[in-house]
Amino acid sequence: MSDPVSSIRNLGAASDASFARAGITSAEQVRDLGAHACYAMLIKAGTRPHFIGFYSLVMGLQGRPWNDCSGEEKAALRKTFDHIKATALGSKEKGRSEFEAALDALGVIEKPKNR
Repeated sequence: MSDPVSSIRNLGAASDASFARAGITSAEQVRDLGAHACYAMLIKAGTRPHFIGFYSLVMGLQGRPWNDCSGEEKAALRKTFDHIKATALGSKEKGRSEFEAALDALGVIEKPKNR
């Protein structure tokens, strides 16, 4: 029997259900896929994107507490999160195409006023 997703540091029992909705049912799958792919799958499965949730997953896979992220590392993770979010949401987000969402994540196009 494999370990549940919640056996990964920083992830609680609610993570098991969220990850299962995305087709991820074990800690081994999370480790094999990595934080970036898993988080994209979570968003596509309907989980609302949240930066703390993303970097908690990243830190957990490194065996670190969720709040052990700061400075340049946190800033880099924020850019990664924004890219994952834009790509995963694609055209679902405010009627934008996947290309526009990716450009937005890179900071190339102006953000809509109603955001």
